[in-house]
Amino acid sequence: MKHIFAKRMIQTTFGLLVASVLSLGSLTNTYAAEFPEKAVTIVVPYPAGGATDVIARLIAEKLPAVWKQQVVVTNRPGAGTTVAAEAFSRAPGDGYTLFMTTAAHTISASLYKKLNYDPIKDFAPITLVSTIPLVFVTTPALPVTTVPELVAYAKAQKNGLSMASTGNGTPQHLTGELFKAKTGVPFVHVPYKGDAPMLTDLIGGQVQVAFVTLSAALPYIKSGKLRAIALAHPTRVDALANVPTMTEAGMPGFNAATWFGLFGPASMTTELRQKIYQTVRGIVADPGMQQRLLEMGGEINNSSPAEFQKVIDAEVKNWAEAVKLSGARVD
Repeated sequence: MKHIFAKRMIQTTFGLLVASVLSLGSLTNTYAAEFPEKAVTIVVPYPAGGATDVIARLIAEKLPAVWKQQVVVTNRPGAGTTVAAEAFSRAPGDGYTLFMTTAAHTISASLYKKLNYDPIKDFAPITLVSTIPLVFVTTPALPVTTVPELVAYAKAQKNGLSMASTGNGTPQHLTGELFKAKTGVPFVHVPYKGDAPMLTDLIGGQVQVAFVTLSAALPYIKSGKLRAIALAHPTRVDALANVPTMTEAGMPGFNAATWFGLFGPASMTTELRQKIYQTVRGIVADPGMQQRLLEMGGEINNSSPAEFQKVIDAEVKNWAEAVKLSGARVD
């Protein structure tokens, strides 16, 4: 009798457990279906005005028409995106706080000796929006027009040349360090908190060279405020048809780009990630939006969460090798 009672108790308990799990799954799907019920914030780890900020705002402007809720972009620059990333890693995975960042995110794990978060495990990829190549530029006052001329000129300077970047650990910084390692030029790194302040000082001549996202540099190159030396991309682009690739300039295979992708916290459900992706995907697929991205010099990706995850895995490996080759480290 006791055996039968115990067996029934086990069956009842198991049944309740299964029901609870099914109920939780149903509840999760309900949350995803009802999202959003209040304003959504997109955190950008750079100052206003840079490429990441522009792309985040282009998407944020369109989301309220679909979600019927306000979408706010918040800029939180500092420490090569790690200040914003650390704070975001602790956000709830309810979809009301999202993170638009760049390839700097996948560099962080290799570049920094200590981080209070895991750039891979603490984040849930939602969609890769666009990829934009980097262009090597100088201030017009520098008496060089080609990569060989720049290398020779830099080596002839007692104190070398100042190399600006959008912050420690960014693709712009690491690409510059790789260039330095491959050519032996004496660059002195000067980090900034994003494109806008860096470009201001480049144009003013306070710093001399930099690798810059094509979107950010393009208006200043066309106006003559910056000089484009070479494009770190396999092929030339229509926007800068007269600017050679780094391969054409004598550095075969020297390619570098940054990407712009949307993340949620790791605790975000698959259903919610998929729902947000589908909404953003529709916005990025719009011809007007695609034209804006192309005008910025970007390639349109519009990748799914699974596709974006594959890109991240490859990026982590590639940038880890670049950090090792360049010797770049940030304490």
